Amino acid sequence: MENAGIGWIAAIIIGGLAGWLAEMFMKSNMGVLMNILLGIVGAIVANFILSLFGVVLGGWVGYLIAGFVGACILIAIARMVRRPA
Repeated sequence: MENAGIGWIAAIIIGGLAGWLAEMFMKSNMGVLMNILLGIVGAIVANFILSLFGVVLGGWVGYLIAGFVGACILIAIARMVRRPA
């Protein structure tokens, strides 16, 4: 998060927004705290994956995009794990 140039308060706000957008896009039902966690962890995951390809997203908008993409990935993974065999 230090690379994105935002503080912890902004990370919580942007993470919550990214998680909420991912929740709406993926049609899942989660709470506010889970949206914040999904957005923040999703941004970390997406930034890591994108950095492997040489793509670096910075600033508030980059963090929001990375959080959204990462949260969607995490929701998709959770759905795959939850499905009965």
